[in-house]
Amino acid sequence: MDMFLLRTIISTIGIVIAANFELCFCGCARAEYEINGECCPMCAPGNRVYWHCTEDTSTTCVPCPASTYTDQPNGLNACFPCTVCDEVLGLRVLKACTRSADTICEPHEGFHCIEPNKGSCKLAVEHSKCKPGQYIKQTGTVFTDTVCADCTDGTYSNGSLMACQQHTKCEIKGLTEIKAGTTSSDAECEKVTSVELIVGVTVTVLVAVLVPLITYIIYRKHKAHCSNKRERYKTPQQATEDDPEPKGQILLNLL
Repeated sequence: MDMFLLRTIISTIGIVIAANFELCFCGCARAEYEINGECCPMCAPGNRVYWHCTEDTSTTCVPCPASTYTDQPNGLNACFPCTVCDEVLGLRVLKACTRSADTICEPHEGFHCIEPNKGSCKLAVEHSKCKPGQYIKQTGTVFTDTVCADCTDGTYSNGSLMACQQHTKCEIKGLTEIKAGTTSSDAECEKVTSVELIVGVTVTVLVAVLVPLITYIIYRKHKAHCSNKRERYKTPQQATEDDPEPKGQILLNLL
């Protein structure tokens, strides 16, 4: 029984070794490809197979046509189509396609790549916009999104600033605060004239206008009163000379 088991093991090992030897012997070299049981030389990057090799001839290769490429040694019958950088996907051409290299796409300005592929990009999206009350903590790059952070009390940002700004101190500028600042807007100030100043100016104007006017009115009345008084106390002789009224009438007037 032991001899039978030993023979079985030896036979199995022999079969495995023979199979591996056949595979190693029949496998194509690294720069070759297998076709119809034959190992043919590969075409260089930028080319494709036009005719496969035979027992008497080597592989016939031809350059890739326009807008196609192969970037590695190959045994392909057709080249790969060049990638198109689609603007709808937020992409633009960084490096144009050649016969031996595919197009390299990059995100548009203000976009970042979310699907990188062999040094290129397959899909990009727009950078996030910071909201009012936030500042830009880290600017977005080709491969990273914008990072936003909230403003603290006493500061503000409209969302486009790299750092939150301090609220304006109205009293320091000699102004009056009419609206308090928030995290998204600055405080609003206004130049307000004090009540005392308004009253003082008003009184000064009134005095400057009214006092001369009142003085002039009093002067006119006083002048008119004096004129009337002199008329009543004229002497008889003056009355005779100025107004030929009868003496009796003059005496009556004096009474």
